[in-house]
Amino acid sequence: MDIGGILGTLGLVGFVLFLVGAGLAVASTSQGRSARMGILLAVAGLIVGIVFSIIGQGIIFVAPTQVAIVVNTLSGELLPPLNSGTHIVVPIIQQVSVDYPITQQEYTMAAGSTEGAQAGDDSVDSRTKDGQTVKLDVTVLFHIVPTEAGALYLAWNDNYLAGFVRPTTRAIVREVVSKYTAEQIYGEARVQLGADIKQSIGDRFTTEHLALTDFLVRNITFSQEFTTAIEQKVVAAQNLERAKTDALTAQTEAEGRANAVIAAANGDAQSVQINAKAQAEALRLVSEQIAANPSLIQYEYVQKLSDKVQLILMPSNSPFLFDLASLAKANPNLVIPSNGSDATGTATPTPTPTPGS
Repeated sequence: MDIGGILGTLGLVGFVLFLVGAGLAVASTSQGRSARMGILLAVAGLIVGIVFSIIGQGIIFVAPTQVAIVVNTLSGELLPPLNSGTHIVVPIIQQVSVDYPITQQEYTMAAGSTEGAQAGDDSVDSRTKDGQTVKLDVTVLFHIVPTEAGALYLAWNDNYLAGFVRPTTRAIVREVVSKYTAEQIYGEARVQLGADIKQSIGDRFTTEHLALTDFLVRNITFSQEFTTAIEQKVVAAQNLERAKTDALTAQTEAEGRANAVIAAANGDAQSVQINAKAQAEALRLVSEQIAANPSLIQYEYVQKLSDKVQLILMPSNSPFLFDLASLAKANPNLVIPSNGSDATGTATPTPTPTPGS
């Protein structure tokens, strides 16, 4: 209890003593006794009651969460708001008209019967740019500007919630929603929608001595037809994306297989080219060796003859691979036909003697 309350209680006690004293004085007088004690008690009680009552009305205690609006009852003048603490005013002439809360205040309008400030469906019905109907559950967080509490009192008294906050919020929500299509609100524009509403409400509240703390879009409800259409559109878009992904995957796999075939063909071509170069290089080396060693062909030819070869037929009118003179010199047993022999003449080696002949 504040000081003013205590003094008011003491004043009440004084008035009680006044009544008790008056009763004793009357009772004493009726019994023929002196009524002095009752009169003194009644006078003292009356004085105490009046004094403490007046003093109690002149001392005002304002809680830390409030601001007091004081009015001069004679002139009707509005005094500066009283902030938290104990203040002295002129009793009877200066009176506190209203105590405004300066703490955070919340006003909710929602479809749920127990969520909003009013019972029943109190959500904000709005119409979008494309004619769709949406219902918004919203919450406004605000507080009274302490230094402007007097102006608020003159404008709205204590009816600022029902007279200003509620209708202004609903009107601004409808106004901003009308600038968006339902599909935009359903998508990413919902955040921007809330920001636009908050900006508009904040500007409007400032003109009426209120400070907006935050604006919350709690829920947005679309018509059943619109919700169904959006869901079908989303499903179609997902199917299209899936088809594009499948097509891209198939294309990538086909390109991979084609690249593999091309790589294999390039590998085969390079292999053939390398083999051809190797063979050409081998032939070049063989040619160099033959040019440097003419007898190399004869040597290779003889190396490849079978060990059982004893007869060699040579045409007389063709170039010889072998120099017959050199062969005869190397092998005394070699018989070379004369020039009169025909082309099919043979060179017969001397038979090897057998035992007993």
